[in-house]
Amino acid sequence: MEQAHSLLLNEEACSQLQEPQRAEFVFEWLRFLKKLLPATDRADVKQNQKRLVEQLTTVLTSSPGPPTRLLLAQCLALVYRVGDSLMSSLTVDRCNDIIRSKDDSPSFLPTRLAAVACLGALYEQLGRLLINSFKETVANLLKAMKSAESQGRCEIMLCIERILKGLGVSAVSCHRDIYKAARTCLTDRSMAVRCAAAKCLLELQREAVFLWSSELENVATLCFRAFEGSNYDVRVSISKLLGTLLASALEPRQAIAPRPGSKRNSLEEVMELLSSGFLRGGAGFLRASGDMLKGTSSVSRDVRVGITQTCVVFVSILGGAWLETHFSCLLSLLMEWVSHTKATQYPTDAISCRCCVSFILRATLSTLLGEKAQIAAAKEICQMISKQKRVVDAALHEGNMEARVSPADVAASQHILVCTLLELGSLLQDLSSTAAPLLQDTSIGMLDTVISVLLHPSASARLAAAWCLRCVAVGMPAQVAVLLDRCAERLNALKSCPEAVAGYSAAIAALLGAVQLCPLGISHSKGKVVMTLAEDLLRSAAQNSRISIQRTQGGWLLLSALSTLGPTVMEHHLPRLLLLWKCAFPLSVKDAENELRRGDSFTWQVTLEGRAGVLCAMKSLVVHCKDLLTDDVISRLLPLLSCAVALLTQLPAIIKSYGNQVKNAATVFRLRVYEILALLQPKTYEESFGIVLKQLLNDLTGPEITACAELNLMPSLCYSQDLALLGPGLQDMDQHYIEEQLHGGGSGGGTLEYDPFTIFEKAQEIPTPLPPASALTAAAVQLFGVIFPHLGIQQRAQILDQFCEFVRQLKGVRQQTVHIHVAAAFCCTLKCLASSRRELGPEEVQRPALSLLLGALEGSNPLLRCMASEGLARLVQVLNDPSLTISITLMSFDKLKTARDAITRTGHALALGAVYRYLSGISSPQYISACVGVLFTLSQDSTSPEVQMWALHALSMVVDQAGPLYHSHLEASFTLVLRLLLSTPHTHVEVQQSLGHCLNALITSMGPDLQGEGAGVCAVRTSCLVGCAVMQDSQDCLVQAQAISCLQQLHMFAPRFVNLASLVPSLCINLCSSYLSLRRAVVACLRQLAQREAVEVSEHAVALVKELPRRDNSQLDVTIKEVGLEGALFSLLDRESDPQLCQDIQETLVHMMSSAAESKLAHWLKLCKDVLSASADSAAAASVETQQEEDGDRYDDSSAFHAKSESSGPFNNLRWSTRVFSMECVCRIIAQCENGDPAHFNMALAQEQRLHESTDFLVLHLADLIRMAFMAATDHSDQLRLAGLQTLLVIIRKFSNVPEPEFPGHVILEQYQANVGAALRPAFHVDAPPNVTAKACQVCSAWIGSGVISDLRDLRRVHQLLASSLAKVQVGRDVPSQVYNESTFTMETLAVLKAWAEVYITAVQGSRQRDSPDSHLQQQSEEAGTAGPAGAGLLKLVQTDLATLSRLWLAALQDHALLTLPPQYSSQLPITGGSFYTAETVEQARPHYYSAWATILHATALWLNSTGFIMVDEGPANLSRPVTPTSMGQSTSLSNVKSPEDISTDRLHLILGISVEFLCSPHSGEQLETINSCLQALQALLEVPWPCSKVGNDQALSVELLSVLHRLIVTRESPSIQLAVLELVRQIVCAAQEHVKEKRHSAEVDDGAAEKETVPEFGEGRDTGGLVPGQSLVFGALELCLCTLVRKLPQLSPKLAGSPTGRGGQTCSLSNTDCRLVTSALAILSELPSICSPEGSVSVLPTVLYLLLGVLREAVKGSVGAESGQLVPGILQALRTVLTSPMSRAEKSRGAWTELLQSALHTLLESWSTDKTEPGVDEVTMLTSLTIFLLYASAEVTTVEPLQSRCIQTFRASLESKDPVVLSRSYQLLVSLFQGPEPIARPFILALGGRLVSQLEEVEKSRPQGPAELQAVQDAIRALEALVFAADETNRPQLVAVLLPILISLLLDENALASAPAASRSLHESALRDLMRIGPQNSAVFKALMASAPHMKARLEAAVKGNQESVNTKAQAPRVISKNTPSIQLKINFL
Repeated sequence: MEQAHSLLLNEEACSQLQEPQRAEFVFEWLRFLKKLLPATDRADVKQNQKRLVEQLTTVLTSSPGPPTRLLLAQCLALVYRVGDSLMSSLTVDRCNDIIRSKDDSPSFLPTRLAAVACLGALYEQLGRLLINSFKETVANLLKAMKSAESQGRCEIMLCIERILKGLGVSAVSCHRDIYKAARTCLTDRSMAVRCAAAKCLLELQREAVFLWSSELENVATLCFRAFEGSNYDVRVSISKLLGTLLASALEPRQAIAPRPGSKRNSLEEVMELLSSGFLRGGAGFLRASGDMLKGTSSVSRDVRVGITQTCVVFVSILGGAWLETHFSCLLSLLMEWVSHTKATQYPTDAISCRCCVSFILRATLSTLLGEKAQIAAAKEICQMISKQKRVVDAALHEGNMEARVSPADVAASQHILVCTLLELGSLLQDLSSTAAPLLQDTSIGMLDTVISVLLHPSASARLAAAWCLRCVAVGMPAQVAVLLDRCAERLNALKSCPEAVAGYSAAIAALLGAVQLCPLGISHSKGKVVMTLAEDLLRSAAQNSRISIQRTQGGWLLLSALSTLGPTVMEHHLPRLLLLWKCAFPLSVKDAENELRRGDSFTWQVTLEGRAGVLCAMKSLVVHCKDLLTDDVISRLLPLLSCAVALLTQLPAIIKSYGNQVKNAATVFRLRVYEILALLQPKTYEESFGIVLKQLLNDLTGPEITACAELNLMPSLCYSQDLALLGPGLQDMDQHYIEEQLHGGGSGGGTLEYDPFTIFEKAQEIPTPLPPASALTAAAVQLFGVIFPHLGIQQRAQILDQFCEFVRQLKGVRQQTVHIHVAAAFCCTLKCLASSRRELGPEEVQRPALSLLLGALEGSNPLLRCMASEGLARLVQVLNDPSLTISITLMSFDKLKTARDAITRTGHALALGAVYRYLSGISSPQYISACVGVLFTLSQDSTSPEVQMWALHALSMVVDQAGPLYHSHLEASFTLVLRLLLSTPHTHVEVQQSLGHCLNALITSMGPDLQGEGAGVCAVRTSCLVGCAVMQDSQDCLVQAQAISCLQQLHMFAPRFVNLASLVPSLCINLCSSYLSLRRAVVACLRQLAQREAVEVSEHAVALVKELPRRDNSQLDVTIKEVGLEGALFSLLDRESDPQLCQDIQETLVHMMSSAAESKLAHWLKLCKDVLSASADSAAAASVETQQEEDGDRYDDSSAFHAKSESSGPFNNLRWSTRVFSMECVCRIIAQCENGDPAHFNMALAQEQRLHESTDFLVLHLADLIRMAFMAATDHSDQLRLAGLQTLLVIIRKFSNVPEPEFPGHVILEQYQANVGAALRPAFHVDAPPNVTAKACQVCSAWIGSGVISDLRDLRRVHQLLASSLAKVQVGRDVPSQVYNESTFTMETLAVLKAWAEVYITAVQGSRQRDSPDSHLQQQSEEAGTAGPAGAGLLKLVQTDLATLSRLWLAALQDHALLTLPPQYSSQLPITGGSFYTAETVEQARPHYYSAWATILHATALWLNSTGFIMVDEGPANLSRPVTPTSMGQSTSLSNVKSPEDISTDRLHLILGISVEFLCSPHSGEQLETINSCLQALQALLEVPWPCSKVGNDQALSVELLSVLHRLIVTRESPSIQLAVLELVRQIVCAAQEHVKEKRHSAEVDDGAAEKETVPEFGEGRDTGGLVPGQSLVFGALELCLCTLVRKLPQLSPKLAGSPTGRGGQTCSLSNTDCRLVTSALAILSELPSICSPEGSVSVLPTVLYLLLGVLREAVKGSVGAESGQLVPGILQALRTVLTSPMSRAEKSRGAWTELLQSALHTLLESWSTDKTEPGVDEVTMLTSLTIFLLYASAEVTTVEPLQSRCIQTFRASLESKDPVVLSRSYQLLVSLFQGPEPIARPFILALGGRLVSQLEEVEKSRPQGPAELQAVQDAIRALEALVFAADETNRPQLVAVLLPILISLLLDENALASAPAASRSLHESALRDLMRIGPQNSAVFKALMASAPHMKARLEAAVKGNQESVNTKAQAPRVISKNTPSIQLKINFL
């Protein structure tokens, strides 16, 4: 293919290829040429032009395929445009000659079509250059058209369209001729030709004024005729044409010369034209079309649907502003359509017309108008409703009430009312809370108007009004309760009016249905009201026969709707409901028989209505309250059901007796029986199977059956992808709302009055139930599927045989209907069998089953064939018999070989693709080969496009199911698909669509192999790209959509080979396509591209807009030009309503944002801001209101800024949902920046970096962020307010610590405090919804706790908001008007309490940090009113409410504790509920408690900590009782008042219980903050002595706490949690220690006189020393510490020591936190012996010592990394604690302790001797630990041999060290030892004294050179000094005589001193100082020495004299030195 990439065609390469490859080669060359020509130099083109034109002409005459001819035409035109255009006329002549040619052979047709296409392209590109030949060309084309077949006619129309485009106004001379030709084509039998003609006329009307002036009526009539028998594409094309013409007629684009007598069209005249078509089918519309449905209507439905679409196009072209101005006029004109007698003479027609008009209103109002204009439109509609209501009222009042109003008046008004009410409902639902002002506007009284329609005589109007009220409720949930009360009250008042009963009960049912869509729900009391109403209606139904039916229906409707409130509501009403059900049916068989004997048609009608109602209520209960269906309830249902089933058999007789009046009620009754039975387990009603089956067979095959609309029955039983064979699916159309009428068979669309019981279903759109007869068939099919699997084998075979027999015997239409019904019923059965994994049965069942499906597979209805193929797949799945599967496929192969008719071939081809669908793919290569052979052949049968389409579809399924096995056929398949794509005519769109499916499947099958570089893979990849290019050039939007999804697949597997530069523009152009499926494909593809290459996609989109020609500029392109592709996507998001499409657009934007938000921060933020302010009127209104509410103090909140309506930006009138998404985007941008550059949250850094480089940072846009959050938070829309508050919360959390560089000591957010206050205030308004207030509380606490504001006066303003909500909470839930569900009170209350708790926690922590020595001064400054630190002032603010808060917090905790009880204790829950929840809302309340309890717990613990558990008089105290809940702390009786001790105990247990329950729970996803809060709360408690003693006393509690903490430390890796756990363990151990001390102390005091032996042993282990795991506190603590230590130091464990993590592996470096953890664990370990009895301490000690020494050894070896310096002090402290333990001296344990400590010392010495050879060993630590042993262990431990001599040996060795630091430390330690107890010190003095002296004597010869050596010498002197003073008085003089000469020897003479180094000089000075100090103390010795040694005396005197003048500096010297050795200071602390 690379050889095709050249300017001239490589003919040599081309000639060597086979025919199919040659076509592909030429196509690829033309593709390349089309891209190359515009970029080539003009001279080059001219040079090669002659040859190039020859080559192109050769291609032209060699029968090119459709895609090739299109490219060829474009290239030929480009050659002349880029090169020399003079010769173009020759080519035009050549083409004209080809067209004139008389050759009619099929082989010449492609050449002729190519010539036509070339003419079109030449004229389009060259335009007026070819003006001379233009007339001749057009005449030639029009002449050729008369004899052309459909492809030719289509191509000629498209060619003329291009000619008109190229010539513009110059073509005026031929306009009339073209118009005449197009007229005939517009009603052509080929749909493609109609579409082409519409395009041609659309181009013509740009210049041909007569089309939309004088000829307008004729064109309109013509278009109406074109709509007849049209398909979807034709309707889209022609509606676009006619809509454009009508818009031009109304508002001409150019002035036209007024002709005499002509006047300008008005809107009325234009609509009159449409109306004539809509009502009468247009003028001259006389021929009775075959499509007119059964002669019932003069206008066929497709004409009406076409006109409806035209009207939408017409209004859309005129635009939103026009619609706003002319809406009232348009509305009244549309209402004339609906109310016209021609449109409403038959019910189905009336429904269809209502649908059409509703669609026009919906499609225009929802997409063209902004929210403000929609509100105005709603007012107009409301006025129209009240006008209609007045008409009916007048008619009612003229005559008396009994004489009903004439049916014609009511009929006319009812249809108008239905359309207007449904549109009003949709508008209000879309506007949501933005429409609130509309309801408050008394001038229109909207709710009154709608409610008044509930009394209308027509049922459809009443139901529409009820639905409208439901929409109001969904949009504004606060209205639900108000409307319910109002309707209930009116229903009670007007019980005797039939219309009122029907209307108000429907309204209440609709409102109950709305509750499912309102998250805030309604109060439980409303359920009781409705129940009472319903009971009342049913009981009084028999009193007045005039309203019996209405009361019966109304009562059961209310009860059915009540079930939608869910099991929590219904469980209270269930007993009454069961009783009502029971009353509706006869009590016994006898009663049932008596019933049949009496009664008339009216009583039977009422009875059947009533029983149908009962069954519907049952169905509703089963669907919505599954939990309530206990065996008991079902056993009470069954007798009623068997009674209902028995009545089924009597219905024919009843209908026979009482005629057709009862018939409808009987149908509905049967329908209800079927529906409820289908929902229950068939086992429960087995005995009724016989009757039910008989009825089902009768309803499916009986003589009276009506044809059920196929599209309601079969699609759900077909495979979803097979439905593509039947044309575009309804779900893929924007117009599905009206298009489904054309699919609905005779019934038209569904409508609410067919089944009023659907009004409470959970749906956003209005339900459209089918007529009862159609619904009955669908229900019968469903029920048959459920029952059949439970029948016996015999019965199954019999029924299936019967089915086959019916199909064989019947003829004509009835045979088709029965065939569809029985096939559907059996397919439904197979589906049920497959899902329940049951078997079908033996051969006698299989035979008729197979025969039935094969018969359906050859049925004439394509939908039936699709269903049969799916049935066959299910059958094979159920039978799971490979041999049978093979025999079925062989049968299909045989049929396909012999059959010639299309029906058989399509059915069996599809079966081949379907058979293996549910057998986990095809596993037989032979089967694949056979399939490929057959399907390849069928797909090339060009005589039947239908067969081609089905065969290709089947092939794509085989490819999907075969997986890797298909690889051997891939190349051949690609070749086939490409060949067909290049040769299929454009008119056969369905074949191209199937080819697209196939190509997609092949690409998926290849998968990542497409990235390969082999020749084969390259060829396949090229085929894919060529195939996609062919489909992209198609005229059909569905084919283009296929092309896009193929390229998307290709991009997924081989992104390098998809050229984004060409793909992205083609996507952007189609973003505004009028085809939904194409828009979906475009956005899905963009979503995928944006995940990888968002930036490139954006750039390509903007580049495209710059290149587009002006005339094609749509609004979208303008948007892209202004705000990039992302802005265009926001616009599209606002217009679209398809949920999947909206989700894809949002995801695309999110991906684009995540890759570009940081680099283009300003752009994205401006975009979000523009979107947000695109409907700023509501925000401006909100801010004005805020301003009025302000109290005018100096900081006026709203003076911050107002959301003024900005100059109209790139967006206008965006919906609230789009604006909510823009706020979510802002939050995402902030989150993304968090992971980026730190400068985003640092103003100083950002400003600095801004100077050096042009980067952008979030902090620089803070003002914009705050402004956006403010605008959103003060909007009318509740959802937007929530989003705004959430954004504000994120901003506060992220920016609260960012300092303001210009004002040191202040933070950047401080300047926005007024804005934050203004944003929060509306959320605390009385009318604010509770979820908004709850979110605002969260923001308040974050703001107060953030520390942004330090001035108390400023803080008070936000604090007041919280205080007001606290007051609201205190009032409690007993407020009379409960608008929402009780759980919303829980949500709001807990949000308030949580916010206060957060503030209190912040305040306490702040004041704790602040408790420093100068706090007194700060307090004084605060009292003076100046700004103090936030912590203390804040605490003051909270303090005032603390008494109330603590009560409420405890109440909330108590509620939470009750709610966390396991289900088996549910009987213990209080019947009335808790303090803040009601018993009915337990389930809804749980999540609110769950989110708030941890913070409240922490706050409560801090409060208890601050009070020290001392009771303050805080009102009734029983609130804190954990078992009995209280109502807000009001004491019920005085008898149960508890003592303060009891109350404190309860509180302690409440907090401990909640904490332990939570920490035990196995949720792995718990947030770490919750765990942290819990642990901090426990810590705060254990800081107080009273709870500490409680925990200490209760060993079981302590042990349980430890085991929970142990689990926590094992499962949570977070260091903060682990540290908190260890701190808690330390507190628990300390509590136990205190307890043991206290007991020992009291025992000693009590038994002071007694003998020592009788004192009982306290502490664990008692007198045996045994510790029981699970009951022992010590054991639990040991486990926990061991776990911590071994996790951080695996080397400690003997098992792990050899593993890679242990000694054999790398050293594990410990972080700072790890060291803290290890130290904490060791500290706990060291305390454990002291809480044991003496025997117990002996058991524990070995473990403690092992771990201590193990850690010490690791620290000494340096294997814990650089941080060991932090570890060592902790280890030594722990060692000291153990050695000084009282147990080591206790009588009973002393001996054992001595032995164990000796062993430990031995171990220490051993490890020293083995480790000291290793590098990096810390000798100092080792020596220190030895010293600690020697000093703190008892003498018995250390004085034994050989330990003592080894210790001495160790020290002796250390004195030999060459390291001055080690020496220095050794001397320091010797000081401690020499000063220690005599038994310890004596041996050391004897052993080391001499060594010490000799070392010091050597110093004179080698003086110290550096500070370290100097320190060592000084420390040696100290040691000698200590030795001297350790001697007794008698021996001391001799030793002083040794010391003084050494000191004198260190002095220097004057000369040496001047030149000596600093260290030597320092030594001299310190020796002199020592001499001056020691000499006078021992004057006798000193004098004797001086006398005996004159040289010493002289040396000393010289030194004293020489240093006399610098005494001051000498005095400071020691201080300087000591600073150099901080590590030594640190370690000496432990001695």
